[in-house]
Amino acid sequence: MNDNFSPSDQYAKYHPPYPKELFDFLNDVVEPKNYVWDCGTGNGQLAFELAKTFGEVFATDISQSQIYNSFKAKNIVYSVQPAEQTNFNDEVFDLIIVGQAIHWFDFDKFYSEVNRTLRPDGVICIVGYGRIQVSDDIDEIISDLYSNVLASYWEKERRYVEENYQTIPFPFDEIELPEFANERRWELDQLVGYLNTWSAVKHFIKANGYNPIDEIKPKLQELWGTRDLRRMYFPMMVRMGVKFE
Repeated sequence: MNDNFSPSDQYAKYHPPYPKELFDFLNDVVEPKNYVWDCGTGNGQLAFELAKTFGEVFATDISQSQIYNSFKAKNIVYSVQPAEQTNFNDEVFDLIIVGQAIHWFDFDKFYSEVNRTLRPDGVICIVGYGRIQVSDDIDEIISDLYSNVLASYWEKERRYVEENYQTIPFPFDEIELPEFANERRWELDQLVGYLNTWSAVKHFIKANGYNPIDEIKPKLQELWGTRDLRRMYFPMMVRMGVKFE
């Protein structure tokens, strides 16, 4: 797994949080709530929310920069570890969660680690979000950036996101889920900041010496109009299951 998100202060600033309804559902499903592993924690968004209801959260990432810029709480223990090989004890976790990162993992090795560290009847949850939606005209600009300008700069693993995580292997007893909506109200600068966190944008800049976001920003400003805030919609991708005994 490559570290595509360092330096990460902008990632922490601009990536959207997950909706309250997701955490409410997890709190209803997972019992007891002693230990949770947030794998590929990134900026610690999930870890911080789970720390409000779980006894102790162990959050791992391969990026020291991400962890340095993460949300902190007294009952969150951060460590730099790969998803596929950790120093955790056997059958310790009540919940293992992965936010917007499962597509980077070696599935077989990661699931072996899940089965080793998740207690019997423990819950695994993989969650993420698809391409941002704003309005028809703005979405057209973003779609051209995503599918044309950046087409050759996305990693091959990105296809799992485009397929809504439905083609990722998931060898667990799957739980039926409600629909989760992730909506935010953002200023234009927040949208631009978010687009700048895309890994393909970083690869493009490295290859070409300029930022493609700079070229579309004037058009985005024109379409944005005079309003301060616009509704941002992130399609949610969630799969949840119970470990087989």
